Amino acid sequence: MLILYLHPLASFCHKVLIALYENDTPFEGRVVNLADPEASAGLFERWPVGKIPVLEDTANGRVVAETSIIIEYLHQMYPGPSPLIPKDADAVLEVRLWDRFFDLYVSVPMQKIVLDRLRPEGKSDPFGVKEARETLRTAYDMAEHQLAGRQWAAGEAFSMADCAALPALFFAVTLEPYGRSHRNLASYFERLLERASVARTIDEAGPYFQYYPYRETLSERFYLPQG
Repeated sequence: MLILYLHPLASFCHKVLIALYENDTPFEGRVVNLADPEASAGLFERWPVGKIPVLEDTANGRVVAETSIIIEYLHQMYPGPSPLIPKDADAVLEVRLWDRFFDLYVSVPMQKIVLDRLRPEGKSDPFGVKEARETLRTAYDMAEHQLAGRQWAAGEAFSMADCAALPALFFAVTLEPYGRSHRNLASYFERLLERASVARTIDEAGPYFQYYPYRETLSERFYLPQG
């Protein structure tokens, strides 16, 4: 049995959920409340740094952490009809490159901006947020160029890179919208949203969007403001 320790609002958890749903891989999801030491004890026992998601494979006695490693593990141990890692060596490098690209240059700066809003008064980091916004703009320009003439991030097949792209872009666009000059990126984002695995992930996260620190910038197509 596969157990995924997760939180429905966490973008990196969305990345792994998309991979699982792409291949209809059976698993049990266990929501972790990191603010509750007792509720999160099981996660810390398995992965002391306490980062989610974490995958536990009880059949093989393995605990697997870090999103890209989890997806590669699923590809090796629980392959499905829609492989997210290609066989060709050059294609594999392309997928891994753009997987890391969306994680490091879109997700990480996005999280920097979001978490800064949660800092106590007087503890904000305006310079760090400025740098994060600049990184997002640079990443948008690079992705716009990469996506010219492509169906998906690393070619014509949906891959691990696209699993990484959706949650990164979904939240980043609420912080640093890309303009009309990024038509390739905008079209790609819409293609991602039409994917069944993506739609399911976003739908399941819907009830939690009210807790997103920038919920006022989230499109009403995903979240209807309360009251």
